[in-house]
Amino acid sequence: MKSQDNSDMLEKLRCICLALPEAAEHIDGFGHHTFKIKGKSFVISGENEKGFRLSFKSDRETQAFLLQKEYFFKNPYIGHHGWVSIQNPDGKVWEELADLIQEAYLRAAPKRLVKQWEELHKKIKR
Repeated sequence: MKSQDNSDMLEKLRCICLALPEAAEHIDGFGHHTFKIKGKSFVISGENEKGFRLSFKSDRETQAFLLQKEYFFKNPYIGHHGWVSIQNPDGKVWEELADLIQEAYLRAAPKRLVKQWEELHKKIKR
């Protein structure tokens, strides 16, 4: 996978994650980009020999459902906690990923931010 493709995917991921209230990006010594809310991770991304990979926080029920799809897999290190990964997501799955990342954010966010999020989105749906 070309480095430009990886940069484009990272930029898409940033747009989704950093649009969420109080979300922050941290880059570790290995170059992994971790998106956190109040110190709790909800998305981790990085590059390997196969290209761009991202992982997101999920619950075990959602994880079981997602693992039935060919493009999701259990994260090798934190998958037992419900985390799900995808390698080189293409255009067709980014809309689904945006929803899953939003859910991951809400799982990690403090109750105060979850409540604010829910109130804001109730107003929008009206």
